[in-house]
Amino acid sequence: MPATDRFFVDSNVLLYYVDPQDEAKRELAIRWLNHLWLTGAGAISWQVLNEFYWNAVRKMRLDPGRAREVVEDLSSWRPVDNSLGLLRRAWFLSDSAQIPHWDALIVAAAERSGASILLSEDFQAGRTFGAVSVVNPFHTPPPAA
Repeated sequence: MPATDRFFVDSNVLLYYVDPQDEAKRELAIRWLNHLWLTGAGAISWQVLNEFYWNAVRKMRLDPGRAREVVEDLSSWRPVDNSLGLLRRAWFLSDSAQIPHWDALIVAAAERSGASILLSEDFQAGRTFGAVSVVNPFHTPPPAA
């Protein structure tokens, strides 16, 4: 991964970032997010932040104040907004790549953000969607800064 890559972060990375149940994945999520903060190479969407908040509070029982703090912090990454153009791209990706609609929205947002890497454990690692390649952040550590 070249140092100039932008990395789009999926909600599962954020969930492990705050999950005390899986220390190994939590440590890698922390390392990745620290790397992205230090390099300014992180990208995200409002969809991802909403998914994170909902799952962190409802399923993980994370304190809502802590979940809001994470969302507020990551909002400085200028999250990709939903739009008709993004939705159309997601429809195309869903049809052409045979992926579920919500996943297609993630890929479309990654493209829109200019990211070349999608950090997610929910997609097949190594799969590419146009200029975006999937990397499982729990199998691949962040590059040296």
